[in-house]
Amino acid sequence: MQHVHILGVCGTFMGGVAAIAREAGFRVTGSDRNIYPPMSEQLARLGVELIEGYEAAQLTPAPDVVVVGNVMTRGMPVIEELLNRRIPYMSGPEWLSNTVLRNRVVIGVSGTHGKTTTTSLVAWILEHAGRKAGFLIGGVPADFEFSARLGNDPVFVIEADEYDTAFFDKRAKFLLYRPQTLIINNLEFDHADIYPDLAAITRQFHQLVRAIPGNGTLVVPGSDANIDALLKLGCWTPLQRFASSEGTAADWTASEEPPGTLRIRHRGTEVGHCDWQLSGAHNAENALAALLAAASVGVPPAVAIEAIGRFGGVRRRLQRIGDFGGVQLFDDFAHHPTAIRRTLEAVRRRAGVRRVIAVFEPRSNSMKLGVYKDTIAAALSGADLAWVLRPAGLRWDLDAEFRDAPQVHVCADTATIVRELAAAGQAGDAVVVMSNGDFQGIHGQLATALAAAR
Repeated sequence: MQHVHILGVCGTFMGGVAAIAREAGFRVTGSDRNIYPPMSEQLARLGVELIEGYEAAQLTPAPDVVVVGNVMTRGMPVIEELLNRRIPYMSGPEWLSNTVLRNRVVIGVSGTHGKTTTTSLVAWILEHAGRKAGFLIGGVPADFEFSARLGNDPVFVIEADEYDTAFFDKRAKFLLYRPQTLIINNLEFDHADIYPDLAAITRQFHQLVRAIPGNGTLVVPGSDANIDALLKLGCWTPLQRFASSEGTAADWTASEEPPGTLRIRHRGTEVGHCDWQLSGAHNAENALAALLAAASVGVPPAVAIEAIGRFGGVRRRLQRIGDFGGVQLFDDFAHHPTAIRRTLEAVRRRAGVRRVIAVFEPRSNSMKLGVYKDTIAAALSGADLAWVLRPAGLRWDLDAEFRDAPQVHVCADTATIVRELAAAGQAGDAVVVMSNGDFQGIHGQLATALAAAR
């Protein structure tokens, strides 16, 4: 049995690679600096042996191949040992491409926002259609036991992000997947630690577009100026366009009418509708993009709409934690101004919501570098009240940004946020915690404080 050792195994992508390798019959071990749930629990259930830290000793005896995550850098003991001993190694995307994707029909889900939800929706639609597709999702979907699986269907669905591949390969990860069907949900500037500007990201996306076959499918929004500019650089694949409103170039539209009911239309004629657990225009677009991708591999729209109605959602994507003294508490991964704005809009449309309260941690590299310092206030203006944590390492003046926004409270620690919000909360409020990290466990603290205050 070939031994695969994975460095950085507790990341969502590398943890998914581990799950697929284990299902494919490899002996799988892995290491990470921080081993904690839920990924540690998932890997333990799969029989993956975990090693904490990046010491050189973990490579004795030498594995058959070492799969290197993009968190690894030169100077780490295990990396120096790997190179000095010339042990075979490759990146996670390269291993996946060579071992799994080469003989599969790949559906890639890309874009700045909505990738995890849309990838989960595509996988779930195929599951509902009786197709045991393979998938790798950058989150924890409610409808599957694990975030990745090998599957036995010809189709493999993958969340295709543009982050770089490894310390020895600076291509965007998605370039190694070679999808036949590609969704591009949207395109904005992000990952300022990797890319200098939107043009650099667009070049990576266009390399991906250039590799989509002429008999494949490209699923894109009906109105997105950045994607339109991308396609003008050259496109050789038939387009399917989607939107959440009429009056665009999209043949397919999806809207909530009324809230809680999703309606799908093709050229103005309703194709079907369903009650669903999601909300917001962005999720309507995610669902429609997933429907079109599934249709490209033979799933009828009626089957897809039924599946969307039964979709359980994704952990940390507008996940409802519970009701605490009449205050609803939600957890969301939003960390880009556009995602924040659309998340708040979606919450406001939910039944029974009187006020929307945002709790935000500016944690991403792009946010800390100040890329969004002039747009974050406008994004949070969709909340009636907001609390923002002042994190370490921020390179811009958070207080100055919100000087003219009296509804926004900037705090130095989570304890202050919890205390002030619990005192201000009222029945009918919806509190949305937004961060791309664990936010120092504030979710549980807020639940306890809100319940006690009521």
